[in-house]
Amino acid sequence: MPENKESKNQEDDENIVYVGKKGVMSYVLAVVTQFNNGAEEVYLKARGRAISRAVDSAEIVRNRFIPEAKIKDISISTEELGNDNDEGPSKVSAMEIALTK
Repeated sequence: MPENKESKNQEDDENIVYVGKKGVMSYVLAVVTQFNNGAEEVYLKARGRAISRAVDSAEIVRNRFIPEAKIKDISISTEELGNDNDEGPSKVSAMEIALTK
């Protein structure tokens, strides 16, 4: 059984789009490509200032490219990131949007 679980985790990792500093359409294309390759669910993950870019990407996918795509789940959290200076870890907001067909 653990082998199936590992392959399931690897499959999930392939369906994650990490949103960063690129243009919104880059992430839209990544999501659409995942769905066209047979993925049932695609996850958009973003932190900090990229959160609004992730939301925009999800909405463009749903409204323009794949109207049957639905938002399955949205989760928010706070992550601690290490700093280069001596102030200690800083807290950054994070969001994950699960899209499904």
